[in-house]
Amino acid sequence: MLNRTMRQSLSFLVLAASLLAGCDGGGAGAQDRVAAEVKAAIHSQIDAYAARDAEKAASIVAPDIVAMVHGAPNIVGKPASAAAMKAQMADPRLKLAVSDESVEVSGSGDLAVYHATYRFTFSDPATKRPVTETGNWVAVFKRQADGTMKLQKDIVVDAPMPGRVGR
Repeated sequence: MLNRTMRQSLSFLVLAASLLAGCDGGGAGAQDRVAAEVKAAIHSQIDAYAARDAEKAASIVAPDIVAMVHGAPNIVGKPASAAAMKAQMADPRLKLAVSDESVEVSGSGDLAVYHATYRFTFSDPATKRPVTETGNWVAVFKRQADGTMKLQKDIVVDAPMPGRVGR
């Protein structure tokens, strides 16, 4: 059963997908530039994770970000997001990689949805052994008042472990 916040977030994604589907395509070149800007932001965050630079990693997020990570309460706001990233970066085994990236951009260029599969390696808190998780990453970027695209909704959903059905 979905909680209220998750239902609202899913509604936002449905709205975003509807806006993207209804694009008039007014400016493929502009849309390509926005897609490149979004991918560059994501890759700067991945590089910041590798460098253990939480400040740089948080530089792509909007002040009102909502991050939804499976099995954890939502992370709301840039300060909370930066603190969560800093805590993750304390793990010496931390590695983040993405593949199968795509970016869809609205006709106005003010909204973009990034999707990739991810591979995240970290230390299991109980056993201290390395664990590698894979799954889907959906990141919704929205144009800010200063003209930049910032990460507003960050959704990370792990894929089931092989041989395991459900949770």
